[in-house]
Amino acid sequence: MAMVDTGAVRLHVQRLGPGGGRPADATVVLVHGLLTDSLASYYFTVAPAFAAAGLDVVMYDLRGHGRSGRPAEGYTLDDNIDDLEALLDRLGVSGPVHLVGNSYGGTVAFGYAARHPERAACVALIESEPATAAWAEKLDGILRRVMTQLAHNEPDALAWISAHRGHNTARLAKGAARLARETTLGRDIPASRVLSADELAAVRCPVLAVYGGDSDLAAQAAWLERALPDCRTVIVPGHEHSVLVEASGTVGGHVLALVEETLRAAAR
Repeated sequence: MAMVDTGAVRLHVQRLGPGGGRPADATVVLVHGLLTDSLASYYFTVAPAFAAAGLDVVMYDLRGHGRSGRPAEGYTLDDNIDDLEALLDRLGVSGPVHLVGNSYGGTVAFGYAARHPERAACVALIESEPATAAWAEKLDGILRRVMTQLAHNEPDALAWISAHRGHNTARLAKGAARLARETTLGRDIPASRVLSADELAAVRCPVLAVYGGDSDLAAQAAWLERALPDCRTVIVPGHEHSVLVEASGTVGGHVLALVEETLRAAAR
């Protein structure tokens, strides 16, 4: 385990490499989702396979999540992009990097690519979408429900989750309730600056978007392919928002194929 001080927050970071003294072919940065998520969703799924394939794998807990610091405020999308920017600088990763983001982590990863197109070799969005006005409205609704149903009615909500979803899910939900209750996250994220159509189109690196076939986000696929200069989408049948965990081999295979293709193109 490593803690990296960005100057604004201390972030918990894990890093995996090819091993055996083999130099890494490239760096892939894995960004997780909101509230109940952490870098563990990568550590126990795709990260080992990425390292075995010859990649330097950087994964970290977002501010307020996992073992990272939990400031009382400062949870806008730009704050999270600032953290990613500072983290890569502290780690001496000069890029370009291959960015992978699950759920909200994909929004962070895409935002970093929009801010630093020269630092993004490719972007893989897993059950995710860029920050648009529609995204902000959706997150506002989700976070309001969290505050109403979980953070403000915690004992009953946790009892129901434990009975119907298991003790581990209830433990994660308890942490999410605390984060929502004790920080400005619920207000900050919906108020985040969103991207214009021109900013979306400025992300010219290859983008892969992977969705569960039964997820409501799968409807984003056609729009993304129209909105972005170089975007392909993959639908994984029979899965919803947890496709990263439930179909990690399939998801990881698509992401690795994108990274390898990007590396071959850069070598020409």
